[in-house]
Amino acid sequence: MAMNNILGLFAESPFKPLQKHSQKVTESCELLVPFFEQTFEQNWEEAENYRHKIGRLEHRADLLKREIRLKLPRGLFMPVDRSDLLELVTQLDKLANFSKDIAGRVIGRQLLIPQELQPAFLHFVARSIDAAKQAHKVISEMDELLETGFRGRELTFVNDMIVKLDAIEDDTDQLQRVLRKELLGLESQLNPIDVMFLYKIIEWVGVLADQAQRVGSRIELMIAKS
Repeated sequence: MAMNNILGLFAESPFKPLQKHSQKVTESCELLVPFFEQTFEQNWEEAENYRHKIGRLEHRADLLKREIRLKLPRGLFMPVDRSDLLELVTQLDKLANFSKDIAGRVIGRQLLIPQELQPAFLHFVARSIDAAKQAHKVISEMDELLETGFRGRELTFVNDMIVKLDAIEDDTDQLQRVLRKELLGLESQLNPIDVMFLYKIIEWVGVLADQAQRVGSRIELMIAKS
């Protein structure tokens, strides 16, 4: 059966709900930049407002994840493997969870990034979010890729986007190494417990980019099996 005929069996592409989920996940990640900007000013009330916004978006993403799991067809003519799509949703959802956890940990301790580190740290956060945004861009292309039967110029385009995602993640690795080295030089001036939490927050921000790359890898695997 031709791909177009198979698509005709579905009222909606299986990627549409995934794209809605991805949008909420990405929005939750993007709020980390203004969240940290407020912490730099020690405006903890406004930072708390951003934490709530991140939490609401994470909750909405959770609801969409459950909806996908419940409503994803089990039919013979699914254009992609159902288990692959569900695993992609799981990996994607972790980005929103990490965003919520980062904001919650910072607020819980009112953890202030040392002023000397703030410009580099904010750049690191933004670059990690770039990885999440790039993963969302790849997911946004999945309908077009499906329509072409997972081949041709659209396949090349999507593969190039995944390569760019890998490059962004490499950037965040380098930025993380620089931040950790700079923090090492400040350790003697800081509360030792704060230092421990600062290293952990730097690690978690880096995990955002790592997780976005995992999403790209799952998409690569899905494409390879299609």
